[in-house]
Amino acid sequence: DGDDHIPFLGDADAIVDEIQEFLTGARSMPDPDRVLATVMFTDLVASTARAAELGDRPWREMLVEHQRLVRQELGHHRGREIKTTGDGFLATFDGPARAIRCAHAIRELTSQHLGIDVRAGLHTGEIELVGNDITGIAVHIAARVAALAAAGQVLVSRIVTDLVAGSGIEFRDEGEHTLKGVPGRWQLFAAYTPA
Repeated sequence: DGDDHIPFLGDADAIVDEIQEFLTGARSMPDPDRVLATVMFTDLVASTARAAELGDRPWREMLVEHQRLVRQELGHHRGREIKTTGDGFLATFDGPARAIRCAHAIRELTSQHLGIDVRAGLHTGEIELVGNDITGIAVHIAARVAALAAAGQVLVSRIVTDLVAGSGIEFRDEGEHTLKGVPGRWQLFAAYTPA
């Protein structure tokens, strides 16, 4: 039944896939969906010590408020939440300046409202979209950059600084670093937005 047997009607790709698997024993894998994006990781600094100080219930309430603040800022800056990472976030943006401004807003709000420091790491590169998740070396680089950020710091790769030229965002050179598992040395910068 149906019109799939007519090559130009129906789901011809499904029929071709079945024929290919019958003849060769395997289906072809589709090309991964790759896009250019700015990847941001955030992390609450000294969260374990703060959780121990507050106790489980107050800490959980603080995390819920933190998540609300982060999601609010992601919405304001057109960021896309990929997932939470315990006490942090993984998000993507279609532009690095927007990502930097979002990271600064998250840092400020979390400090003012919750009294805890946030650090963030950003990198721009190609990522693979896998359902609701993302993968690729750009994700690993952003995670490594975030791990090197100090409390209250928004740390970015050199690529990000080059892409935001003329945006009014200022940077301080933090030197070259080795990123665990990533080849070469990477020049990193602390990002500042004018007051």
